[in-house]
Amino acid sequence: MNTPNTPEAAPAGTDAVMALLRAVHDALDLPLPGLADEDEREHYHLLTDRTACARVVLAGVLDRGFAFESAAAYLRGRTDGAPVTYTPWQYEGGPE
Repeated sequence: MNTPNTPEAAPAGTDAVMALLRAVHDALDLPLPGLADEDEREHYHLLTDRTACARVVLAGVLDRGFAFESAAAYLRGRTDGAPVTYTPWQYEGGPE
């Protein structure tokens, strides 16, 4: 049976791994687009770009041994450099 991964039992470098996982999560966690076609197109292109970047970063870590810290920093920089510019969808209530 696996034991839970507690901070006391965490292997060295866990903070760096968590930073990379958080960067991947944040890059891909986009709000849903509004109903306008332009918003949907912008959402699609942004998600596609961020997904491709995340895949390249993860491939660098897994296949080429890139450092977790620099990979996370690079992905954060790319994410910050490509913010959400479309109008996010907002729930306006349903029929009563």
